[in-house]
Amino acid sequence: MSLYKRGGVWWFNFVWRGKHYQRSTKQGNRNTARDMESTFRASLAKGEVGIVERKPAPMLSDFLKRVEDFARARSEKTSLKTWKWYQFGLNTIRASELSRRKMDDITAEHIAGFVASLQSKEWEVSSSNSALRAVRRVFRLALKWGVIAKMPEVSLLRGENHREHVVTPAEEAKYLAAAGEPLASIATVLIDTGLRPDECFRLRWEYINFEAGRQGTLKVIAGKTSAARRTIPLTSRVRKLIEMKWENAKRPDEGWVFPAPTKQGHVWHDSIRVQHKNAIKQSKVRRFVIYALRHTFLTRLGESGCDVWTLARIAGHSSIKMSERYVHPSGEAVMNAMDRLSLPVSE
Repeated sequence: MSLYKRGGVWWFNFVWRGKHYQRSTKQGNRNTARDMESTFRASLAKGEVGIVERKPAPMLSDFLKRVEDFARARSEKTSLKTWKWYQFGLNTIRASELSRRKMDDITAEHIAGFVASLQSKEWEVSSSNSALRAVRRVFRLALKWGVIAKMPEVSLLRGENHREHVVTPAEEAKYLAAAGEPLASIATVLIDTGLRPDECFRLRWEYINFEAGRQGTLKVIAGKTSAARRTIPLTSRVRKLIEMKWENAKRPDEGWVFPAPTKQGHVWHDSIRVQHKNAIKQSKVRRFVIYALRHTFLTRLGESGCDVWTLARIAGHSSIKMSERYVHPSGEAVMNAMDRLSLPVSE
């Protein structure tokens, strides 16, 4: 029998689909306990055919609070950049019509309406896709946490200006000629040092050493990994540019190299977005994102014959796997290496 009594309370004990179930009904009446067992078996049967009762799906705006707490806790273990990405995406969703709908009511058509509202504000494709990635992340978390049974389709827009674009020397000259300040100086630093945009924005005079190396050096003292903290030699072009800014700023000992009236106190992504858009338009070069300037530098460095270990150190990569895509030894370089190995040892 599946029912048995223990200590004056009825329990049920049975196997369903190969799985053992044993529960206390907390009842002293056999008939009541039998009814409870039947109800439990019925719920299992419903579960087998996918008819599981769920809690009502929350409003998207309410669920965003849970995601925000999750993102804040996660960013403490990863980076501030991760938190900034979540903030941008969640705030964009909050300001939209989507946030005022129940999560299980949102369809692909509603997502399309969300995209249309961003496009009406003349958002760049890359910015719109960043917001869409946030929407997709939110729904994937809801699915993972059992808040919804399925999620709407979220498709990214085509035509995004990917980071992998390599700016040609001709495009570089046209772009820099069309760029205003501080964008022109920032772009020059990025394309000559391979700094990440965030690293460039946070440059301080304390991190610049005009006496070190051949042309001077700059230090990156913060990053997601220890590899991001590094010292980079200045090119002659960047040396002249930074030194001129230092002289114009009356030779400060400390402070931001690129100060701006932002809450960060220095230039930030929003500070140069319009300048970058105008420079692209006026120069008539192929559209690219600011990060592409770092990619361009690393591509040129790899083409110059730089080995993968040195490139990884300059780039601040935590693994040479990230650097390998930039290093492609030519046939001539391979032959030269073998020739050097074959040279007779002098006595």
